[in-house]
Amino acid sequence: MRRFLAATLAAAALSAPAADRPPLPYEAKGTHLGVVNCASSLCHGSISEWKGSNVLQNEYVTWSRVDKHALRAAQVLTGERSRRIAANLGLKQPAHEAKVCVDCHGHNPPAERRGERFKASDGIGCEACHGPAEGWIRSHVAPGATHERNVADGLYPTADPVALARLCLSCHFGNKDKFVTHRIMGAGHPRISFELDTFTQTQPPHFVADADWERRKGRWDGVRVWAIGQALAAQEQLDVILDPRRGRDGLFPELVVFDCHACHHPMSDTRWKPRVGTRPGAIRFNDANLLMLRQIVRATFPADAASFDELVLQLHRGVAGEGGDALEAARRLRKGLDGVVAKLRGREFGDRDLKAIAAGLVDDGVAGHYGDYAGAEQAAMAVASVMNFLARRGALGDVRAANAALDRLFETVKDDEKYRAERFRAALSGLRALLGR
Repeated sequence: MRRFLAATLAAAALSAPAADRPPLPYEAKGTHLGVVNCASSLCHGSISEWKGSNVLQNEYVTWSRVDKHALRAAQVLTGERSRRIAANLGLKQPAHEAKVCVDCHGHNPPAERRGERFKASDGIGCEACHGPAEGWIRSHVAPGATHERNVADGLYPTADPVALARLCLSCHFGNKDKFVTHRIMGAGHPRISFELDTFTQTQPPHFVADADWERRKGRWDGVRVWAIGQALAAQEQLDVILDPRRGRDGLFPELVVFDCHACHHPMSDTRWKPRVGTRPGAIRFNDANLLMLRQIVRATFPADAASFDELVLQLHRGVAGEGGDALEAARRLRKGLDGVVAKLRGREFGDRDLKAIAAGLVDDGVAGHYGDYAGAEQAAMAVASVMNFLARRGALGDVRAANAALDRLFETVKDDEKYRAERFRAALSGLRALLGR
C-alpha cells in the first residue's frame, strides 16, 4: 500500500493543484451575457453545418431543439412533482425560484454578473458550461484566435477531460456548493444516475472531434473521459464523507453516498449476501464507481491493482465497523485517486486496453460483484461505451451480435426496483464470447 501511495502521490504532484484549477462557470468572474448572443445564424445559430468552418455553426440549434439542458431542464421545476418536493422540503420559494433547485436545473449566476440580455428562463445555456462570455465573446472570433487564448480569456476548457468531469459532476452528482442530499431524495427527487461518457454521447454532443478539433484542442478519447469521470465521481463521494458539513444529517451520516437498495426494498426480500468488508445490517457504501476503477487500474497500471484493491477494502471495513478508521481510510483512498486521475489524464488507450477493461467488467459481473443495482447500472453503461469504442476502431468482430447482447443487458437494468442480479449475470455471460479471451 505504501508503494501505491508513493507512486500515486508522486503522480498527483504532476497535476494542477486545486488553487490552479479553472473556476467552474458559476464561480468565474465576468458577466454572463445570455444565450441570445450566440444564437445568430452567422454565429452558432445556423440551421445546417457550415462548409469550410472549423466549428459546426449550428450548436445553438442542436442545443435548443434536442438538448435537455435547454428549456426542459428549467421547465421541470414548474411541474407537480417539483411543487411537491419544494413543499416537502419546506422551501420558502417555489422550485423554479429556489436556489437549491435552480443551481442545477438552470443557469444561476449572481445577479450582479447577469448582463442586460441574460434570461434565466433559457435554462442551462451556453455560459453555464462555457463560462461567462464577457471576456472571450469578441476575441474568440478574431482573426488568429486560438483555443489557448480563448481559455486564457475565460472560456471554460471543456476539451480537458478532468475539467469536463468536474463541470458535469458538479450538477449530476454535486459538489461543495450544490448537492442532492438524501433529504432531497426523500422529498421526492429522483435517484442520481450518471456516467460521463454515456451522457456526453446522448446529450447530444454539438461538436465533432475531427482532425482539426484535435489539432486545436488535443486528442479526444472517450475511454479516458469515462475513466476520469469514474475517478472524480468516487472522489466526490469521499469528499462528502470527509466534509463535516456535508457528511452528516443530524444524528445520521449523509446517506446519499450509500447504496440505496441496501435499505429500500421490502423487509421480506432478504438480499444480504456475504461481501468483502460488509456485515449484515450495515448500510453499504455505494462502490459503483470504485468497481469500475478496479478494472481501469488493472488494465492501465496493473502493478498497483492489488494495493488499490486493499485501499478500497479498508474503506469498506471501516464503514461497516469491521476494523480501522473509516475517515482515515477515505483520506488515503482520496489521495490515491489524485494519482489515478493524473495518470489517466495523458493515457492513450489501445485496443488491448479496451478489451481488457470490457472483459474484466464482464468477468466481475459474472462472478457476482454487481449484486447491487448501482454497480450493475454503471457496469452496463461502461461495457456499452467500451464496446462502442472497439466497434468504431474496427476491433469488434460481430457488431450486430454485440448490439443485441447489449440490448439484453440494458433490459435487466431498466428498472432499479425490479433488478435481479442473476438476470444481469446471465446477460453478461452472452457478451463474454464476443470479446474473446
